[in-house]
Amino acid sequence: MQIVISVICSSGTSLRNAIAKDGKADKLETFQMRLDKMQTPGRQPGWLKLRGTDRTRGAINIVWDSPTNLLTARVVTRGSTRPSPIVGDFVNYLLTRHGPRVKAITTAIVD
Repeated sequence: MQIVISVICSSGTSLRNAIAKDGKADKLETFQMRLDKMQTPGRQPGWLKLRGTDRTRGAINIVWDSPTNLLTARVVTRGSTRPSPIVGDFVNYLLTRHGPRVKAITTAIVD
C-alpha cells in the first residue's frame, strides 16, 4: 500500500534539506525514523529516503518542489504492514520540528 502526503509550505529554503540535516543530527530518531539515502544536495530534482525503526516499518520517499513550496512524501509498506504508524510519526515530526512552515497537509491512498 502507498500513501502520498503533500505538504504545502510557506516560502523559504528546502524543507527536504532541513529534514536531511535532522537525519544527520539524529533528531529523526526521536520520531522513530532514520535517514536512509539521499541524492547529492544541490542537484535537481533532489530526493530523500527515510526508514522507520523496528516499531514503525516502512519507507518514506521525499521530494521538494521549490517553485511551489511543496513537499511530497510517498509512504511505502510491504505485505500486511499497516502504514498508519509511520504516517503518524512523519506528520508528528513535520508539525513538531517544522510547524511554522507547514500551511496544509493532505493525504491520499494510491493503489
